Amino acid sequence: MTIGVMTPKGHVGAHVLRLLVQAGVRPRALLRDPGTLDADIAEHVDTAVLDAWDAASVVDATSGLEALYWVSPTATDRDPVEAHMNAAGNVRAAVQANGIPRVVFQSSGGAEKRHGVGEIDGLAATELALDESGASVTHLRCGYFFTNLFMDLESIRDGALVTAMDLDRPLPWVAPEDIAAVAAVRLLSRSWAGRSVQGVHGPEDLSFRQVAEILTDALGHAVEPKQISDAEVRSTLTSLGMSESQVDAIVMMTVGIRDDYTPEDPRSVATATPTALKGWAATHLA
Repeated sequence: MTIGVMTPKGHVGAHVLRLLVQAGVRPRALLRDPGTLDADIAEHVDTAVLDAWDAASVVDATSGLEALYWVSPTATDRDPVEAHMNAAGNVRAAVQANGIPRVVFQSSGGAEKRHGVGEIDGLAATELALDESGASVTHLRCGYFFTNLFMDLESIRDGALVTAMDLDRPLPWVAPEDIAAVAAVRLLSRSWAGRSVQGVHGPEDLSFRQVAEILTDALGHAVEPKQISDAEVRSTLTSLGMSESQVDAIVMMTVGIRDDYTPEDPRSVATATPTALKGWAATHLA
């Protein structure tokens, strides 16, 4: 079985790669520069050069695959949504050209809205493109990554968890390694076919107020939640030199989930994963 793994150095992809190796498979790591793969995993995998925005490289890198784990990368030098749409067309063409029978796509909660969720709109476009590819496809609708907290470390150290989200709105929070476990099981299984959506929700829904309480316990110092306005977020991102389209892609992710969103995938035994935020934070943040 030849399984291709996108973003094999990422928060999820690195775990997917390791799990496949531990399952006795020699996966193919798909990345821009194979030389940057850690030596300890590199000896157990094959590699191929893949640039998601270059159609020829996507076709070449995925030739001969029986299954593909696809992650659409975020573009930092252009409109992120347009970049996702470009990559979506490339992966659809590659799946069709190479006859890849199964694809597992790392999507996101909110993609079912199709429009109005910022960068997630690009993931929605990728879902639609893969649905048209002729392959059997599983879309993993993932919750809010624990690792997103890494982007707010300075504020957390100073005792504040800052967000534009409603502080009391519960959201699914999930460990990237748990997403990897769901993905690896799907990639290894030949028992499913057609199109399916799999929520990946972590063990419980948490509001930012609850997350701040968990961080307080795990880190040993007070962390208070602080809600800021969309205008404040826009101003901060613009001051960092981001373009209007890049700012919109970030701001609208929060707006689209916060203001008018009911998840298509209800929490259930099929969507719950085991890693709790408190233990994860004690290990990775403390």
